[in-house]
Amino acid sequence: METPREAGGVRLADVVVVGAGQAGLSAAYHLRRRGFVPAAAAAVGAPGTYVVLDAEAGPGGAWRHRWRSLRMATVNNIYDLPGMAQPDVDPCEPSVEVLPRYFDAYERELDLAVVRPVRVRAVRRADADPAGRLLVESDAGTWSARAVINATGTWTKPFWPRYPGQLDFAGRQLHVADYVRAEDFAGQHTVVVGGGISAVQLLDEISQVTTTTWVTRREPVWRDDVFDPDAGRDAVALVEERVRMGLPPLSVVSVTGLIWTPALRAARDRGVLQRHPMFTRIEPAGVRMADGSFQEADTILWATGFRAALDHLTPMRLRGHGGGITMDGTQVAGEPRLHLIGYGPSSSTVGANRAGREAVAGIFAILSPS
Repeated sequence: METPREAGGVRLADVVVVGAGQAGLSAAYHLRRRGFVPAAAAAVGAPGTYVVLDAEAGPGGAWRHRWRSLRMATVNNIYDLPGMAQPDVDPCEPSVEVLPRYFDAYERELDLAVVRPVRVRAVRRADADPAGRLLVESDAGTWSARAVINATGTWTKPFWPRYPGQLDFAGRQLHVADYVRAEDFAGQHTVVVGGGISAVQLLDEISQVTTTTWVTRREPVWRDDVFDPDAGRDAVALVEERVRMGLPPLSVVSVTGLIWTPALRAARDRGVLQRHPMFTRIEPAGVRMADGSFQEADTILWATGFRAALDHLTPMRLRGHGGGITMDGTQVAGEPRLHLIGYGPSSSTVGANRAGREAVAGIFAILSPS
């Protein structure tokens, strides 16, 4: 059955979810729990309809693009999707195979009716009515919604810092998002830039096939204590405080610190985790270090994180003077029709699950008759 349409061919849905990673699937699950049905299968008079639009070619979200050496044994705490536990798997199996397979089974088992591949280009208000509809414009047409849950994550927007001389470098530069395997770096002295978990994991891998130099802007903070649920809640609270003030969110890992694993302790013992202050400029044959010395390099790997993929929300004019989007929980402050999940404090997998539930509860409150 085809999705109901307005005049002009615009499709109708009460709620449009943009993105089908962990946060988007959590939102779809909670919409189904509240009685919403996929818009394309809705009968006349259905209590509520939704559609999930996903830009990927298949299930799995950003996990479809992780490097194959990221095994399930080294993935950081992937929480179950709501309503369906992860199956037992070989801890040595690549996450790029396991997690998309799990997401696929989840979508089919719960009949979430994800529509893909659909790339959303813009979300805008249909008119000046604060209780009016939102238009979700995509390469597959336009949907008219009473509310939108944005769950586009960060993977599609890698952050590349800018440094003097960057365009003159004669070697190769790539971002973590482009990483495939350590063997591609064999025989190339590699400068790894960044202080997050991806940086140290890939530094460990690459250092086993070639020589490396590790640079960060700040001294990394290592945790020797157990990272328990209380520590996790404290970290999320710090990120949430920023977005409530309209500041760009920090990643949760930036406030948790780096957690020692057996592999990283082994890398430390091999002398790999010798951190240097950030270089001051890039030259054709390498980088000029903070102390004035020169480090030759064949490759620079930028493990410098990602930014929220929110360009399609630009017509909504959400950003404030602080450079971020002021949030009230998952809801954009002052705009109850729009919720951002997988953003700021909900960027972790457990946070994404909770955010899906919170966003649906907020939308249900404004869509239900008083």
